[in-house]
Amino acid sequence: MNQPASAIDFASAPILNRELGLLSFNERVLAQAEDPATPLLERLKFVCIVSSNLDEFFEIRMSGLKAQLRQDPGFVFEDGKTVTETMQLVSEQAHALVVRQYALFNEVLLPSLEQEGIVFHMMASWNEVQRQFARDYFEREVHPILTPIALDPARPFPRVLNKSLNFAIELSGKDAFGRNSGMAIVQAPRALPRLIPVPQQISGHSHGFMLLTSIMQSCVGELFPGMEINGIYQFRCTRNSDLFIDEEEITNLREALKGELSQRHFGDAVRLEISENTPASMRGYLCRQFGLLEPDVFAVKGPVNLVRLMQLPDLVDRPDLKFKPFVPGLPEALRKGEEKQKSLFKVIAKQDVLVHHPYESFTPVLDFVREAVNDPSVVAIKQTIYRTGNQSELMDLLMQAARMGKEVTVVLELMARFDEETNINWAARLEQVGAHVVFGVVGHKTHAKLLLVVRREVAKNGSIKMRRYMHLGTGNYHPRTARLYTDFGLFTVNEAIGADVHEVFQQLTGMGKHKPTKLLWQSPFSLHENVCAAIRHEISNARAGKKAHIMARMNALLEDQVIRLLYEASQAGVKVDLIVRGVCALKPGVPGLSERITVCSIVGRFLEHSRAFYFYDNGHEHVYLASADWMDRNFFRRVEVAFPILDKKLKQRVIDEGLKILLADQKQTWLMLPDGSYVRRVSKSRQAKAAQELLLRRLAQSA
Repeated sequence: MNQPASAIDFASAPILNRELGLLSFNERVLAQAEDPATPLLERLKFVCIVSSNLDEFFEIRMSGLKAQLRQDPGFVFEDGKTVTETMQLVSEQAHALVVRQYALFNEVLLPSLEQEGIVFHMMASWNEVQRQFARDYFEREVHPILTPIALDPARPFPRVLNKSLNFAIELSGKDAFGRNSGMAIVQAPRALPRLIPVPQQISGHSHGFMLLTSIMQSCVGELFPGMEINGIYQFRCTRNSDLFIDEEEITNLREALKGELSQRHFGDAVRLEISENTPASMRGYLCRQFGLLEPDVFAVKGPVNLVRLMQLPDLVDRPDLKFKPFVPGLPEALRKGEEKQKSLFKVIAKQDVLVHHPYESFTPVLDFVREAVNDPSVVAIKQTIYRTGNQSELMDLLMQAARMGKEVTVVLELMARFDEETNINWAARLEQVGAHVVFGVVGHKTHAKLLLVVRREVAKNGSIKMRRYMHLGTGNYHPRTARLYTDFGLFTVNEAIGADVHEVFQQLTGMGKHKPTKLLWQSPFSLHENVCAAIRHEISNARAGKKAHIMARMNALLEDQVIRLLYEASQAGVKVDLIVRGVCALKPGVPGLSERITVCSIVGRFLEHSRAFYFYDNGHEHVYLASADWMDRNFFRRVEVAFPILDKKLKQRVIDEGLKILLADQKQTWLMLPDGSYVRRVSKSRQAKAAQELLLRRLAQSA
C-alpha cells in the first residue's frame, strides 16, 4: 500500500550520480559491439564510438570533477558522495570499461576480421616484403613531415597537443654535437591516416592494413642516426577541453571564443593512455610531466586511440558485414505532393507534416529552404543553427538567399561544444553575403531547432497577407546526423505557433521584456514550469481516482525537481514510462517511492535523439516534441522549445512511433533497476523485433 504523499520526504529522495550514469551508458554501447548479432564491421564501429565517448567524458566531465576537487574538496553531490569518492568510483568504472573494450577488440574482433580476410598486419608478424613496404611508406609519406624533439636543457618536454598520439623514445649514445640525450618525443602526424591499406599481393589477404603507429615504430630509428634505440612507447594525453568565457567581462563573444579555442589543445591534463609495454620508469616520468597520478593512467594492449579505426568500414567493400542499406522514405502527404509536383508550401498550407528521421528523409527540409530561396514571394528566412557541419548545403542555400536580396537571419550558437570553430567560420561567410548573424544570448545557449519562412501571399479578395511557414525539430540541421540519429521534425503554418516562433526570434535578435508564448513551452521561461505543471496535473487526476499516465523520451534525466515530482506521481498512482537513452538520475521501481515508474534505454543502430513528452490528461492526450532534455541546463541556461502536436493523426504517430514502439522493444532495450544498474530485456520469441528495425520496415524503403 502506498504511503500518503505527506509521509514521504521527496526532497531527500535518492538521486543517482551523473558521471557513473554516463559510463553506464557507454557500457551499453559496448554491449552492441559484444553482440554477435551486430554485423562485424559495425561491431568495430561501436568499439570506436566508446573510445570517442570516453575522450569527451574525460575532456569535460572528469576535468570538471578535478576542478571541483581543487575548488571545494569537501563538496558533496546529491547522491551523498564526496568529490574524492566520486572520482574513485569513476576511475574504477572507466578502467574496467577500457579493459573490457580492448579484450573484445583483441580476442574477438581481430580474429573474426581475419577470418573474413580483413587483417591488421602487426609489426611482429611482418615478412620481408611487408617490412620493405613499411619502410618505403615511411620514407615517402611520413619521414618528411616528422619533427623529432630530443630532450636536453635547451629543449624541455614539449607542449603535447590534446589527444595527439606520440612516441617516447629512450636513446643512448652521443650525437653529432657530442650531446648525450636520454629521450626524445615524436608526434604522429595528424594529417596522415592511421590505417594504411596494403596491396593484396603484399598482404596476402583481400583487405590488409598496417597501422601508422606500427610503421613509425619500426622505422623511427632513422630519425636518430648513430644513436641506440632502447625503447619506443606510445602515449596519448587527454586534456581539459571545456572553454571558459567570463560572461560579465567579454565585450565580443566571437573574439573571446577565438582566443579560448587557440588554447583548448593545451588545457590541464586529465588522462594518460600508454601502451601496455611501457615500463614503470617511463610511466612515472610521463605522469610527472603531465601532473597526473596513477589512477589517471590507462595502459592498453593494442592501438592507443581506437577512434581512428572508425575509417576501416569505409575502406572495406563488404556490405555483408555492415548494416543493410536503406533509402529514407517520405511521409504520405509529401509523397502525394511529389507525385503531383506540388509546391511544399501548398502541401504545408493544407496540413501539418511530420517527418521521422532517419527512417524518413531529411531532404524535405533542404527542399523547403531551396523552394524558399527560389520563390519570389518569400521575403524572409530565419533559422537557428546549433550544429550543421563543415560542409552544409543548408548553409549554402541561406547564403544564396541573402545574395538574392531576401532577409536572412541566422541565430548561430558559437558555444556549441567542439563545433565552435566551424560555427565561427560559417558566421563570417554568412556576414560576407549580407545575412544577419546573431549569436543568441550570452549565458544561454540557443539549442532550439527553428526554421521560419515568411511569404507574401495574395488572398482571394486581393489583400496582401504575410504568412509564416515553419519547421520545428528535435535535432540539428545536419544532413549527415539525420541519417544516424532518430529525430522528429514538424512543418506547419499554424498561426499561433507562428506567432510564438516569431516571438522567440525577436527575443534572440532584439531586446525587451519576455512576452509569454501561447503554445510553445520555452526555456528559460516556461518549459520547466509547464513540465512540472503537467506532472502535477496527472498527480491530481490520479488522486481523484482517474487514469493518469506519463510517457517521456529524452537523452538525459537529471533535474531534481522533475525527478522528485515523478516520485510523487508514482506514489499518487500515476503510471510513468520513461525512455532515457543516456544518464538517468531517477531510481525506478523502488518500493514506496517509484514502483510505478519504469526506465528503459534503447541502444541500437541509430542514436536515439528524439525528445517527446506525453501526458494523458484524462483522455485529452497532450503530446509535445522538444529540443530539450530534462536537465538543469536545458531548463534554465538554454533557449529551448517544446512544441505541441495538434493534428490528431500526427499526434497518434508520435505516440506509436516515438513512444509505444520503443517501450515494447524486445531486442535493444535495457531496463534500469532500482539500484541504477541496467539489464538487457531478453525475449524468448524468435519473432521479437527491435523498434528501429520495425520503423525501418514501416517508414523507409529498402536500398
